[in-house]
Amino acid sequence: MSELLAIPALILLLTLGAGLVRVVIGPTPTDRLMAAQLTGTTGIATLLVLAPVLRAPALVDVALVFALLAAVAAAAFTRQRRSAEEP
Repeated sequence: MSELLAIPALILLLTLGAGLVRVVIGPTPTDRLMAAQLTGTTGIATLLVLAPVLRAPALVDVALVFALLAAVAAAAFTRQRRSAEEP
């Protein structure tokens, strides 16, 4: 079963690399934030898939912390953009 989960983990890692490219070359800050959110979600999914493969249940806790940080980052970015647009 663990070997079967290694294939989706590899696909997720390839997707993570493609998302990082978009973060670097995004045309607008909003596009970059969306790519970063996608990258974070893919990273969380990768950790959750690798937890049983590596027999490391602590990876689930790390994925939870990353999910919380992603929500805080999105809220901070939105607040910053709103305050920058106000006169």
